[in-house]
Amino acid sequence: MNTSNRLIIFDTTLRDGEQSPGASMTREEKLRIAKQLERMKVDVIEAGFAAASQGDFESIRAIAGAVRESTICSLSRANDRDIARAAEALAPAERKRIHTFIATSPLHMQMKLRMTPEQVLTQAQNAVRYARQFTDDIEFSPEDGSRSDEDFLCRVLEAVIAEGATTINFPDTVGYAVPEIFGNTIKRLRERIPNSDKAIWSVHCHNDLGLAVANSLAGVMIGGARQIECTVNGLGERAGNTALEEVVMALRTRAAYYNLTVGIDTTQIVAASKMVSQITGFAVQPNKAVVGANAFAHASGIHQDGILKARETYEIMRAEDVGWTANKIVLGKLSGRNAFKQRLHELGIALESEAEVNAAFLRFKELADRKSEIFDEDIMALVSEEQQAQESEHYRFISLTQQSTTGAVPHARVEFLVGGVQRSCEGQGDGPVDATVNAIESAAASGAELVLFSVNAISTGTQSQGEVTMRLSRDGRIVNGVGADPDIIVASAKAYLSALNKLHAKDERIDPQP
Repeated sequence: MNTSNRLIIFDTTLRDGEQSPGASMTREEKLRIAKQLERMKVDVIEAGFAAASQGDFESIRAIAGAVRESTICSLSRANDRDIARAAEALAPAERKRIHTFIATSPLHMQMKLRMTPEQVLTQAQNAVRYARQFTDDIEFSPEDGSRSDEDFLCRVLEAVIAEGATTINFPDTVGYAVPEIFGNTIKRLRERIPNSDKAIWSVHCHNDLGLAVANSLAGVMIGGARQIECTVNGLGERAGNTALEEVVMALRTRAAYYNLTVGIDTTQIVAASKMVSQITGFAVQPNKAVVGANAFAHASGIHQDGILKARETYEIMRAEDVGWTANKIVLGKLSGRNAFKQRLHELGIALESEAEVNAAFLRFKELADRKSEIFDEDIMALVSEEQQAQESEHYRFISLTQQSTTGAVPHARVEFLVGGVQRSCEGQGDGPVDATVNAIESAAASGAELVLFSVNAISTGTQSQGEVTMRLSRDGRIVNGVGADPDIIVASAKAYLSALNKLHAKDERIDPQP
Protein backbone atom coordinates (compact mmCIF):
# COMPACT_ATOMS: atom_id res chain seq x y z
CA MET A 1 0.00 0.00 0.00
CA ASN A 2 2.95 2.36 0.59
CA THR A 3 4.21 2.12 -2.98
CA SER A 4 1.44 4.43 -4.18
CA ASN A 5 2.41 7.92 -5.34
CA ARG A 6 -0.69 9.41 -3.68
CA LEU A 7 0.09 11.28 -0.44
CA ILE A 8 -2.65 11.72 2.15
CA ILE A 9 -2.83 15.06 3.98
CA PHE A 10 -4.10 14.60 7.53
CA ASP A 11 -4.86 17.93 9.22
CA THR A 12 -4.85 18.12 13.01
CA THR A 13 -5.29 21.87 13.47
CA LEU A 14 -8.52 21.26 15.40
CA ARG A 15 -6.91 18.72 17.75
CA ASP A 16 -3.14 19.06 18.10
CA GLY A 17 -3.16 22.68 16.96
CA GLU A 18 -5.70 23.52 19.63
CA GLN A 19 -3.30 22.28 22.28
CA SER A 20 -1.34 25.53 21.95
CA PRO A 21 -1.99 27.49 25.16
CA GLY A 22 -4.70 29.99 24.34
CA ALA A 23 -5.71 28.40 21.03
CA SER A 24 -8.85 26.78 22.41
CA MET A 25 -11.79 27.17 20.01
CA THR A 26 -15.56 27.08 20.33
CA ARG A 27 -17.68 24.55 18.45
CA GLU A 28 -18.74 27.18 15.90
CA GLU A 29 -15.14 28.27 15.31
CA LYS A 30 -14.05 24.66 14.81
CA LEU A 31 -16.89 24.11 12.37
CA ARG A 32 -15.86 27.16 10.32
CA ILE A 33 -12.28 25.92 10.10
CA ALA A 34 -13.40 22.38 9.24
CA LYS A 35 -15.48 23.69 6.34
CA GLN A 36 -12.48 25.66 5.08
CA LEU A 37 -10.32 22.52 5.32
CA GLU A 38 -12.97 20.70 3.31
CA ARG A 39 -12.87 23.45 0.66
CA MET A 40 -9.09 23.01 0.61
CA LYS A 41 -9.71 19.29 -0.06
CA VAL A 42 -7.88 18.00 3.02
CA ASP A 43 -8.12 14.19 3.02
CA VAL A 44 -8.51 13.62 6.78
CA ILE A 45 -9.59 16.16 9.40
CA GLU A 46 -8.77 15.23 12.99
CA ALA A 47 -11.64 17.16 14.55
CA GLY A 48 -10.69 16.71 18.20
CA PHE A 49 -10.39 14.42 21.18
CA ALA A 50 -13.93 13.29 21.97
CA ALA A 51 -13.20 12.11 25.51
CA ALA A 52 -11.42 15.32 26.49
CA SER A 53 -14.56 17.35 27.19
CA GLN A 54 -18.23 17.67 26.33
CA GLY A 55 -17.36 20.69 24.20
CA ASP A 56 -14.89 18.70 22.15
CA PHE A 57 -17.38 15.85 21.76
CA GLU A 58 -20.05 18.23 20.46
CA SER A 59 -17.56 19.90 18.10
CA ILE A 60 -16.58 16.57 16.54
CA ARG A 61 -20.22 15.55 16.20
CA ALA A 62 -21.12 18.86 14.52
CA ILE A 63 -18.21 18.55 12.08
CA ALA A 64 -19.05 14.90 11.38
CA GLY A 65 -22.56 15.96 10.42
CA ALA A 66 -21.53 18.95 8.28
CA VAL A 67 -18.44 17.79 6.36
CA ARG A 68 -18.92 15.23 3.62
CA GLU A 69 -15.85 15.40 1.38
CA SER A 70 -13.17 14.67 4.02
CA THR A 71 -12.72 11.76 6.42
CA ILE A 72 -13.46 12.91 9.98
CA CYS A 73 -11.24 11.56 12.74
CA SER A 74 -11.29 11.60 16.53
CA LEU A 75 -8.30 10.89 18.74
CA SER A 76 -8.67 8.45 21.64
CA ARG A 77 -6.45 6.87 24.21
CA ALA A 78 -6.12 3.10 24.05
CA ASN A 79 -9.08 2.31 26.31
CA ASP A 80 -12.69 1.32 25.70
CA ARG A 81 -14.22 4.47 27.20
CA ASP A 82 -12.29 6.84 24.95
CA ILE A 83 -12.90 4.72 21.86
CA ALA A 84 -16.63 4.42 22.50
CA ARG A 85 -16.85 8.16 23.05
CA ALA A 86 -15.02 8.79 19.77
CA ALA A 87 -17.33 6.41 17.91
CA GLU A 88 -20.40 8.17 19.31
CA ALA A 89 -19.11 11.59 18.27
CA LEU A 90 -18.24 10.32 14.77
CA ALA A 91 -21.60 8.60 14.20
CA PRO A 92 -22.97 11.21 11.72
CA ALA A 93 -19.83 11.13 9.54
CA GLU A 94 -20.01 9.77 6.02
CA ARG A 95 -16.35 8.70 6.34
CA LYS A 96 -14.97 8.22 9.84
CA ARG A 97 -11.68 7.24 11.46
CA ILE A 98 -10.74 6.42 15.04
CA HIS A 99 -7.15 7.31 15.93
CA THR A 100 -5.98 5.51 19.06
CA PHE A 101 -2.60 5.79 20.73
CA ILE A 102 -0.47 4.62 23.62
CA ALA A 103 3.09 5.55 24.62
CA THR A 104 5.84 3.07 23.77
CA SER A 105 9.08 4.75 24.84
CA PRO A 106 10.73 3.39 28.03
CA LEU A 107 10.55 6.84 29.62
CA HIS A 108 6.83 7.26 28.96
CA MET A 109 5.90 3.70 29.88
CA GLN A 110 7.76 3.88 33.18
CA MET A 111 7.20 7.46 34.29
CA LYS A 112 3.81 8.33 32.78
CA LEU A 113 1.86 5.12 32.26
CA ARG A 114 3.42 3.05 35.08
CA MET A 115 3.00 0.04 32.80
CA THR A 116 5.26 -2.77 31.66
CA PRO A 117 5.99 -3.24 27.94
CA GLU A 118 3.80 -6.37 27.93
CA GLN A 119 0.90 -4.43 29.40
CA VAL A 120 1.30 -1.74 26.76
CA LEU A 121 1.38 -4.34 24.00
CA THR A 122 -1.80 -5.99 25.26
CA GLN A 123 -3.63 -2.68 25.67
CA ALA A 124 -2.67 -1.59 22.15
CA GLN A 125 -4.03 -4.82 20.69
CA ASN A 126 -7.25 -4.62 22.69
CA ALA A 127 -7.80 -0.98 21.69
CA VAL A 128 -7.53 -1.64 17.96
CA ARG A 129 -9.69 -4.76 18.24
CA TYR A 130 -12.40 -2.81 20.08
CA ALA A 131 -12.24 0.17 17.69
CA ARG A 132 -12.82 -2.16 14.74
CA GLN A 133 -16.36 -2.69 16.03
CA PHE A 134 -17.20 0.89 15.02
CA THR A 135 -15.27 1.46 11.78
CA ASP A 136 -12.85 -0.22 9.42
CA ASP A 137 -10.65 2.90 9.31
CA ILE A 138 -8.36 2.65 12.35
CA GLU A 139 -5.17 4.59 12.92
CA PHE A 140 -2.69 3.62 15.63
CA SER A 141 0.15 5.74 17.02
CA PRO A 142 2.99 4.61 19.31
CA GLU A 143 3.40 7.87 21.24
CA ASP A 144 7.01 9.06 21.55
CA GLY A 145 7.88 6.65 18.76
CA SER A 146 11.17 8.35 17.89
CA ARG A 147 12.51 7.57 21.41
CA SER A 148 11.11 4.02 21.57
CA ASP A 149 13.05 0.76 21.37
CA GLU A 150 12.94 -0.48 17.78
CA ASP A 151 12.49 -4.16 18.66
CA PHE A 152 9.54 -3.32 20.90
CA LEU A 153 8.03 -1.08 18.22
CA CYS A 154 8.17 -3.96 15.77
CA ARG A 155 6.25 -6.20 18.17
CA VAL A 156 3.58 -3.59 18.90
CA LEU A 157 3.05 -2.45 15.33
CA GLU A 158 2.93 -5.96 13.90
CA ALA A 159 0.32 -6.85 16.53
CA VAL A 160 -1.95 -3.84 15.92
CA ILE A 161 -1.82 -4.34 12.15
CA ALA A 162 -2.86 -7.94 12.72
CA GLU A 163 -5.80 -6.63 14.77
CA GLY A 164 -6.92 -4.42 11.89
CA ALA A 165 -5.10 -1.08 12.11
CA THR A 166 -5.14 0.39 8.59
CA THR A 167 -2.86 3.37 9.25
CA ILE A 168 0.30 3.28 11.33
CA ASN A 169 1.40 6.72 12.44
CA PHE A 170 5.00 7.16 13.58
CA PRO A 171 5.12 10.28 15.79
CA ASP A 172 8.08 12.40 16.76
CA THR A 173 6.11 13.54 19.79
CA VAL A 174 8.75 15.79 21.34
CA GLY A 175 10.54 16.98 18.19
CA TYR A 176 13.66 14.94 18.96
CA ALA A 177 14.23 13.37 15.53
CA VAL A 178 16.57 14.41 12.74
CA PRO A 179 15.60 13.72 9.11
CA GLU A 180 17.97 10.97 8.02
CA ILE A 181 17.61 8.94 11.23
CA PHE A 182 13.83 9.46 11.30
CA GLY A 183 13.35 8.38 7.70
CA ASN A 184 15.61 5.34 8.04
CA THR A 185 13.86 4.24 11.24
CA ILE A 186 10.53 4.09 9.41
CA LYS A 187 12.20 2.30 6.51
CA ARG A 188 13.64 -0.37 8.83
CA LEU A 189 10.33 -0.82 10.65
CA ARG A 190 8.53 -1.40 7.36
CA GLU A 191 11.21 -3.87 6.28
CA ARG A 192 11.23 -5.77 9.58
CA ILE A 193 7.48 -5.99 10.21
CA PRO A 194 6.06 -8.86 8.11
CA ASN A 195 2.59 -7.33 7.64
CA SER A 196 3.70 -3.70 7.22
CA ASP A 197 2.30 -3.64 3.69
CA LYS A 198 -1.22 -4.07 5.11
CA ALA A 199 -1.26 -0.50 6.45
CA ILE A 200 -0.54 2.99 5.21
CA TRP A 201 2.34 4.56 7.14
CA SER A 202 2.09 8.09 8.44
CA VAL A 203 4.34 10.68 10.09
CA HIS A 204 3.48 13.21 12.80
CA CYS A 205 6.33 15.57 13.63
CA HIS A 206 6.74 18.37 16.15
CA ASN A 207 8.92 21.39 15.53
CA ASP A 208 10.98 21.71 18.73
CA LEU A 209 14.23 21.77 16.74
CA GLY A 210 12.71 23.44 13.67
CA LEU A 211 12.85 20.13 11.77
CA ALA A 212 9.18 19.11 11.58
CA VAL A 213 8.77 19.70 7.84
CA ALA A 214 12.18 18.19 7.02
CA ASN A 215 11.47 15.13 9.18
CA SER A 216 8.05 14.65 7.60
CA LEU A 217 9.46 14.78 4.08
CA ALA A 218 12.27 12.39 5.07
CA GLY A 219 9.65 10.02 6.47
CA VAL A 220 7.97 10.08 3.08
CA MET A 221 11.02 9.91 0.80
CA ILE A 222 13.28 7.61 2.85
CA GLY A 223 10.75 5.77 5.00
CA GLY A 224 7.98 5.30 2.46
CA ALA A 225 5.25 6.97 4.51
CA ARG A 226 2.20 8.00 2.51
CA GLN A 227 0.44 10.25 4.99
CA ILE A 228 1.67 13.47 6.58
CA GLU A 229 0.00 14.85 9.70
CA CYS A 230 0.17 18.63 9.87
CA THR A 231 -1.54 21.85 10.94
CA VAL A 232 -2.37 25.16 9.30
CA ASN A 233 0.36 27.73 10.10
CA GLY A 234 2.28 24.98 11.93
CA LEU A 235 0.03 25.60 14.94
CA GLY A 236 0.57 23.30 17.90
CA GLU A 237 1.81 22.95 21.45
CA ARG A 238 5.33 24.09 22.31
CA ALA A 239 7.06 24.97 19.01
CA GLY A 240 4.19 23.66 16.90
CA ASN A 241 3.68 20.94 14.30
CA THR A 242 4.54 20.31 10.67
CA ALA A 243 3.09 23.22 8.68
CA LEU A 244 0.53 22.08 6.11
CA GLU A 245 1.27 24.95 3.73
CA GLU A 246 5.00 24.21 3.74
CA VAL A 247 4.86 20.47 3.04
CA VAL A 248 2.15 20.86 0.41
CA MET A 249 4.00 23.59 -1.47
CA ALA A 250 7.32 21.75 -1.17
CA LEU A 251 5.71 18.71 -2.78
CA ARG A 252 4.14 20.83 -5.50
CA THR A 253 7.14 23.07 -6.22
CA ARG A 254 9.58 20.15 -6.33
CA ALA A 255 7.13 17.73 -7.97
CA ALA A 256 9.76 16.22 -10.26
CA TYR A 257 11.84 15.19 -7.24
CA TYR A 258 9.10 13.93 -4.92
CA ASN A 259 6.94 12.39 -7.66
CA LEU A 260 3.90 12.38 -5.37
CA THR A 261 0.40 13.65 -5.96
CA VAL A 262 -1.50 15.68 -3.37
CA GLY A 263 -5.19 16.52 -3.68
CA ILE A 264 -5.02 19.89 -1.89
CA ASP A 265 -6.54 22.97 -3.56
CA THR A 266 -3.60 25.25 -2.86
CA THR A 267 -5.54 28.41 -3.75
CA GLN A 268 -7.38 27.97 -0.43
CA ILE A 269 -4.19 27.98 1.68
CA VAL A 270 -4.00 31.70 2.46
CA ALA A 271 -7.72 31.84 3.34
CA ALA A 272 -7.24 28.92 5.75
CA SER A 273 -4.14 30.55 7.25
CA LYS A 274 -5.91 33.85 7.88
CA MET A 275 -8.98 32.14 9.34
CA VAL A 276 -6.93 30.06 11.79
CA SER A 277 -4.86 33.10 12.76
CA GLN A 278 -7.92 35.28 13.38
CA ILE A 279 -9.81 32.62 15.35
CA THR A 280 -6.91 31.57 17.56
CA GLY A 281 -5.25 34.98 17.87
CA PHE A 282 -1.90 33.48 16.85
CA ALA A 283 -0.47 36.00 14.38
CA VAL A 284 1.50 34.73 11.40
CA GLN A 285 5.05 36.11 11.37
CA PRO A 286 5.74 38.28 8.28
CA ASN A 287 8.58 36.07 7.04
CA LYS A 288 6.64 32.82 7.47
CA ALA A 289 7.04 30.58 4.43
CA VAL A 290 4.12 30.60 1.96
CA VAL A 291 1.58 32.47 4.13
CA GLY A 292 3.65 35.27 5.70
CA ALA A 293 2.98 38.84 4.53
CA ASN A 294 6.54 39.06 3.15
CA ALA A 295 6.59 35.62 1.53
CA PHE A 296 6.32 37.17 -1.94
CA ALA A 297 7.71 40.66 -1.18
CA HIS A 298 10.94 41.87 -2.76
CA ALA A 299 12.87 44.80 -1.25
CA SER A 300 16.30 44.37 -2.84
CA GLY A 301 16.81 46.39 -6.03
CA ILE A 302 18.49 43.43 -7.70
CA HIS A 303 15.55 41.17 -6.81
CA GLN A 304 12.98 43.75 -7.94
CA ASP A 305 14.76 44.15 -11.28
CA GLY A 306 14.81 40.41 -11.78
CA ILE A 307 11.14 39.99 -10.88
CA LEU A 308 10.12 42.72 -13.32
CA LYS A 309 12.01 40.94 -16.12
CA ALA A 310 10.90 37.41 -15.23
CA ARG A 311 9.09 36.30 -12.08
CA GLU A 312 10.88 32.97 -11.93
CA THR A 313 14.23 34.72 -11.32
CA TYR A 314 13.38 35.11 -7.64
CA GLU A 315 10.03 33.35 -7.15
CA ILE A 316 9.84 29.57 -7.08
CA MET A 317 6.04 29.59 -6.81
CA ARG A 318 3.29 32.02 -7.75
CA ALA A 319 1.55 34.02 -5.03
CA GLU A 320 -1.85 33.43 -6.63
CA ASP A 321 -1.32 29.65 -6.51
CA VAL A 322 -1.60 29.72 -2.72
CA GLY A 323 -4.42 32.25 -2.57
CA TRP A 324 -2.70 35.63 -2.47
CA THR A 325 -4.52 38.11 -4.67
CA ALA A 326 -2.75 40.55 -6.95
CA ASN A 327 -5.63 43.04 -6.70
CA LYS A 328 -5.46 44.03 -3.04
CA ILE A 329 -7.87 46.99 -3.19
CA VAL A 330 -11.22 45.46 -4.01
CA LEU A 331 -14.12 47.53 -2.67
CA GLY A 332 -15.09 50.98 -1.42
CA LYS A 333 -18.00 52.90 0.08
CA LEU A 334 -19.90 52.97 -3.24
CA SER A 335 -19.68 49.21 -3.75
CA GLY A 336 -22.96 47.33 -3.70
CA ARG A 337 -24.11 44.18 -1.96
CA ASN A 338 -23.62 41.96 -5.02
CA ALA A 339 -20.02 43.11 -5.46
CA PHE A 340 -19.41 42.44 -1.77
CA LYS A 341 -21.00 38.99 -2.00
CA GLN A 342 -18.92 38.15 -5.07
CA ARG A 343 -15.73 39.15 -3.26
CA LEU A 344 -16.66 36.90 -0.34
CA HIS A 345 -16.95 34.04 -2.81
CA GLU A 346 -13.57 34.87 -4.40
CA LEU A 347 -11.95 34.90 -0.95
CA GLY A 348 -13.39 31.49 -0.12
CA ILE A 349 -15.61 32.91 2.65
CA ALA A 350 -18.81 30.89 2.87
CA LEU A 351 -21.60 32.42 4.94
CA GLU A 352 -24.48 30.16 5.87
CA SER A 353 -27.43 32.46 5.24
CA GLU A 354 -28.52 35.70 3.60
CA ALA A 355 -28.94 37.16 7.09
CA GLU A 356 -25.20 36.59 7.72
CA VAL A 357 -24.33 38.18 4.37
CA ASN A 358 -26.51 41.19 5.19
CA ALA A 359 -24.95 41.59 8.65
CA ALA A 360 -21.44 41.39 7.18
CA PHE A 361 -22.39 43.89 4.45
CA LEU A 362 -23.64 46.39 7.04
CA ARG A 363 -20.31 46.12 8.88
CA PHE A 364 -18.53 46.60 5.57
CA LYS A 365 -20.50 49.80 4.89
CA GLU A 366 -19.72 51.11 8.38
CA LEU A 367 -16.02 50.45 7.82
CA ALA A 368 -16.10 51.99 4.32
CA ASP A 369 -17.44 55.23 5.78
CA ARG A 370 -14.33 55.45 7.95
CA LYS A 371 -11.70 53.96 5.63
CA SER A 372 -11.41 54.87 1.96
CA GLU A 373 -9.75 51.68 0.77
CA ILE A 374 -11.04 48.26 1.78
CA PHE A 375 -8.57 45.39 1.44
CA ASP A 376 -9.19 41.64 1.37
CA GLU A 377 -7.74 41.39 4.86
CA ASP A 378 -10.29 43.94 6.08
CA ILE A 379 -13.15 41.86 4.70
CA MET A 380 -11.81 38.68 6.31
CA ALA A 381 -11.48 40.45 9.66
CA LEU A 382 -14.96 41.96 9.68
CA VAL A 383 -16.60 38.65 8.68
CA SER A 384 -14.67 36.83 11.40
CA GLU A 385 -15.70 39.46 13.96
CA GLU A 386 -19.37 39.25 12.91
CA GLN A 387 -19.35 35.45 13.17
CA GLN A 388 -17.76 35.60 16.63
CA ALA A 389 -20.38 38.12 17.75
CA GLN A 390 -23.20 35.87 16.55
CA GLU A 391 -21.73 32.88 18.36
CA SER A 392 -21.45 34.51 21.80
CA GLU A 393 -23.48 37.64 22.52
CA HIS A 394 -23.17 37.91 26.31
CA TYR A 395 -20.72 40.84 26.00
CA ARG A 396 -20.95 43.18 23.00
CA PHE A 397 -19.17 46.45 22.36
CA ILE A 398 -21.24 49.61 21.74
CA SER A 399 -19.00 52.67 22.02
CA LEU A 400 -15.88 54.11 23.61
CA THR A 401 -14.66 57.57 24.58
CA GLN A 402 -11.11 58.00 25.80
CA GLN A 403 -8.79 60.85 26.64
CA SER A 404 -5.03 60.61 26.75
CA THR A 405 -2.90 63.74 27.14
CA THR A 406 0.82 63.98 27.84
CA GLY A 407 1.32 64.52 31.55
CA ALA A 408 -2.26 63.54 32.47
CA VAL A 409 -3.71 60.18 33.58
CA PRO A 410 -5.51 58.50 30.65
CA HIS A 411 -9.26 58.09 31.08
CA ALA A 412 -11.77 55.87 29.22
CA ARG A 413 -15.55 55.51 29.16
CA VAL A 414 -16.92 52.31 27.62
CA GLU A 415 -20.47 51.29 26.82
CA PHE A 416 -21.24 47.64 26.15
CA LEU A 417 -23.99 45.06 26.50
CA VAL A 418 -23.92 42.43 29.25
CA GLY A 419 -26.58 39.79 28.66
CA GLY A 420 -28.56 42.28 26.62
CA VAL A 421 -28.38 45.01 29.29
CA GLN A 422 -26.44 48.14 28.44
CA ARG A 423 -23.67 49.10 30.85
CA SER A 424 -21.62 52.27 31.01
CA CYS A 425 -18.34 52.32 32.92
CA GLU A 426 -15.25 54.46 33.38
CA GLY A 427 -11.65 53.76 34.23
CA GLN A 428 -8.14 55.18 34.43
CA GLY A 429 -4.81 53.56 33.68
CA ASP A 430 -1.18 53.90 32.68
CA GLY A 431 -2.23 54.30 29.04
CA PRO A 432 -5.42 54.39 26.95
CA VAL A 433 -5.58 50.60 26.58
CA ASP A 434 -5.03 50.07 30.31
CA ALA A 435 -7.73 52.64 31.07
CA THR A 436 -10.13 50.89 28.68
CA VAL A 437 -9.53 47.46 30.21
CA ASN A 438 -9.90 48.86 33.72
CA ALA A 439 -13.19 50.47 32.71
CA ILE A 440 -14.57 47.19 31.34
CA GLU A 441 -13.39 45.27 34.40
CA SER A 442 -15.09 47.74 36.74
CA ALA A 443 -18.41 46.45 35.37
CA ALA A 444 -17.55 42.90 34.28
CA ALA A 445 -15.51 41.95 37.39
CA SER A 446 -14.24 38.84 35.58
CA GLY A 447 -11.20 38.32 37.78
CA ALA A 448 -9.23 37.28 34.70
CA GLU A 449 -5.52 37.94 34.25
CA LEU A 450 -4.36 39.52 30.99
CA VAL A 451 -1.39 37.41 29.87
CA LEU A 452 -0.95 38.67 26.29
CA PHE A 453 -1.69 41.89 24.45
CA SER A 454 -0.60 42.19 20.82
CA VAL A 455 -1.41 44.49 17.92
CA ASN A 456 -0.98 43.76 14.21
CA ALA A 457 -1.81 45.91 11.20
CA ILE A 458 -4.32 44.08 9.01
CA SER A 459 -3.27 45.81 5.80
CA THR A 460 -0.94 48.66 4.84
CA GLY A 461 -0.85 52.40 5.47
CA THR A 462 -1.93 54.60 8.35
CA GLN A 463 -5.58 53.83 7.59
CA SER A 464 -5.00 50.16 8.29
CA GLN A 465 -7.24 48.46 10.78
CA GLY A 466 -5.44 47.25 13.86
CA GLU A 467 -6.10 43.66 14.87
CA VAL A 468 -5.69 43.25 18.63
CA THR A 469 -5.34 39.95 20.47
CA MET A 470 -6.06 39.77 24.20
CA ARG A 471 -5.25 36.50 25.97
CA LEU A 472 -6.94 36.02 29.34
CA SER A 473 -6.35 33.40 32.02
CA ARG A 474 -8.73 32.44 34.81
CA ASP A 475 -8.89 29.30 36.96
CA GLY A 476 -6.64 27.36 34.61
CA ARG A 477 -8.51 28.41 31.46
CA ILE A 478 -6.69 30.37 28.78
CA VAL A 479 -8.68 32.06 26.01
CA ASN A 480 -7.98 34.48 23.18
CA GLY A 481 -10.14 37.39 22.12
CA VAL A 482 -9.60 39.21 18.82
CA GLY A 483 -10.91 42.63 17.79
CA ALA A 484 -10.33 44.77 14.71
CA ASP A 485 -10.91 48.47 14.10
CA PRO A 486 -9.11 51.47 12.55
CA ASP A 487 -8.97 52.81 16.13
CA ILE A 488 -6.54 50.63 18.11
CA ILE A 489 -8.22 51.46 21.43
CA VAL A 490 -11.62 50.40 20.09
CA ALA A 491 -10.03 47.21 18.71
CA SER A 492 -8.58 46.58 22.19
CA ALA A 493 -12.00 46.95 23.83
CA LYS A 494 -13.54 44.57 21.28
CA ALA A 495 -10.75 42.03 21.83
CA TYR A 496 -11.14 42.13 25.62
CA LEU A 497 -14.91 41.66 25.38
CA SER A 498 -14.39 38.84 22.87
CA ALA A 499 -12.14 37.04 25.38
CA LEU A 500 -14.69 37.58 28.16
CA ASN A 501 -17.32 35.97 25.92
CA LYS A 502 -15.16 32.88 25.63
CA LEU A 503 -14.61 32.74 29.38
CA HIS A 504 -18.36 33.02 29.82
CA ALA A 505 -19.22 30.30 27.29
CA LYS A 506 -20.34 27.14 29.07
CA ASP A 507 -19.22 24.79 26.30
CA GLU A 508 -15.65 26.09 26.14
CA ARG A 509 -13.16 23.30 26.80
CA ILE A 510 -11.08 23.71 29.94
CA ASP A 511 -8.03 21.74 28.91
CA PRO A 512 -7.30 20.21 25.50
CA GLN A 513 -5.67 17.21 27.18
CA PRO A 514 -7.67 14.84 29.39
